[in-house]
Amino acid sequence: MRTSAGSKRGVAIANVALMIVASLLLLPGGDAARAPDPGHDHDPGRARPADARAGSGGAATRPPDEPPRRVAATVESARKVRANELGLVPVLMYHRIVAKRTSSLDRTPAQLRKELERLARKGYVPITAAEYVTGRIDIPAGTHPVVLTFDDGTPGHFALTPAGEPHPDTAVGVLLDVARRYPGFRPVATFWVNRDPFGLKDPDAQAAAVGWLVRNGFEVANHTYRHADLRRLPRSKIAKEIVLQERLLRRLGAPPSVTFALPYGNLPVKKNRSAAYRGSWGGTRYDFSGVFLAGAEPAPSPHSTDFRPRQIPRIQANGKGGECRRWCSAYWLEWLDRHPSKRYTSDGDPDHISIPKRLQGNIAPKRAKRILAY
Repeated sequence: MRTSAGSKRGVAIANVALMIVASLLLLPGGDAARAPDPGHDHDPGRARPADARAGSGGAATRPPDEPPRRVAATVESARKVRANELGLVPVLMYHRIVAKRTSSLDRTPAQLRKELERLARKGYVPITAAEYVTGRIDIPAGTHPVVLTFDDGTPGHFALTPAGEPHPDTAVGVLLDVARRYPGFRPVATFWVNRDPFGLKDPDAQAAAVGWLVRNGFEVANHTYRHADLRRLPRSKIAKEIVLQERLLRRLGAPPSVTFALPYGNLPVKKNRSAAYRGSWGGTRYDFSGVFLAGAEPAPSPHSTDFRPRQIPRIQANGKGGECRRWCSAYWLEWLDRHPSKRYTSDGDPDHISIPKRLQGNIAPKRAKRILAY
């Protein structure tokens, strides 16, 4: 979807509002230990299935009723489910999950649960941001991808109980519970974290948290070390902020970050812009496949000519009051329900791209040999 002038203004308004509120929320934290860069091989497009969860010391296990391996899509099967893999994808942006809201960006566990249940009932299946940007959207035919993203790595996102299980009132706990009650609702999400992941100071506790998430199919990726406003920094300091966090994440057991969320949604000034997605500092390099903004509309399909991997829009998870009348999740999810032909609908086959014939001119050239048009 090309961004209209009105949409651009909305994105700007949402980003400014987000920066003001986030500035009030962020409190200084202690420095995490600097770490060496050991390197780590990882295939971002093939995240591990996460249909059932184990404790902190175990690996994810497959449920006994796992569906059979999917078969190749055909023109007929794509037509039957009205597949449109050039449709829009909601990338939902969450910040703090807290029992009592003190900011417009906050959501309570009950509000998160309600939104996830709505998504499950409407046929959405979560995927990670890495799966989205690499185009590996492997979900059942007739369903729609949704990307659940959580910024800043706060305690309400994830915590382990003394028994080594996710705390039920955290974002992960709520997501797992909804997935248990709605079969097919894949419990994965992306967490973009800073120097104290999930509010933890102890390196062993940080490693336990990050390790549990990575083992269970979640994405834990870079949000800069100090939640820096990249618009205000020179190129060298942008790279330093990103590399310090990348080294920390790798030490804690996360793979190299495939995606990156801009703090406050702010891109660097134009002459330094490339440092937000590729660069190096102190001998450590980074190269992100996708860079995410802070607002304020659904994202184009990664197969579309409209896809801009270095400026991917997100939707603030919220109701429809105030500035959210047209820029937050309650509005956009209702809009997608009213415009099903605009929404990404899967053909169930990640090796083909199924679309109505009228959209053939909108597919990215590198995807052209994989098209099923009906």
